[in-house]
Amino acid sequence: MAIATESVAAGLQAWRVRRVTEHIEQNIDKPLPLTELAAVVYMSRFHFARLFRRSTGDSPHRFVIRQRIARACEFLARSELTIAEISRRVGFRTASHFTTMFRRVSGVTPRGYRIAHAREARLRDDGGASSRACGAGGVMAWGRGTGARPRPALMSATQNSQEKENPHGEH
Repeated sequence: MAIATESVAAGLQAWRVRRVTEHIEQNIDKPLPLTELAAVVYMSRFHFARLFRRSTGDSPHRFVIRQRIARACEFLARSELTIAEISRRVGFRTASHFTTMFRRVSGVTPRGYRIAHAREARLRDDGGASSRACGAGGVMAWGRGTGARPRPALMSATQNSQEKENPHGEH
């Protein structure tokens, strides 16, 4: 977690950031509405959201999503849980939404991440070096992970339908 060094002057006090992040970690499998996060540090949700963003560089929602994806990477790397079980354990209601968000953040699907991690583990066991861990090397770059092409955050229905009809960008 990267927190600005001047968080006291520019955003939340360090104790508030710590308290909120601990609350998020302890409740990652539950819904974490903005109102609840703000209440943890005794603030209004709007004031909290503004100062939290200044302190962490992310909105509270995006921060929670990143934390969920980071926890999911841990599960994907070292457990035999299904994707659906992992999605529930990290706070997503459906495996479909989990897969969508995982891909948006990391650039690969959870299954793709699991396969790549297993391949890297085999290479490490054979004397090779690890190329990246969850959260490093672009995994948490929010839409700019490995293999993901840059996409606008929101596309119009027309743009979206055109892209579906012609996925290679030819007009």
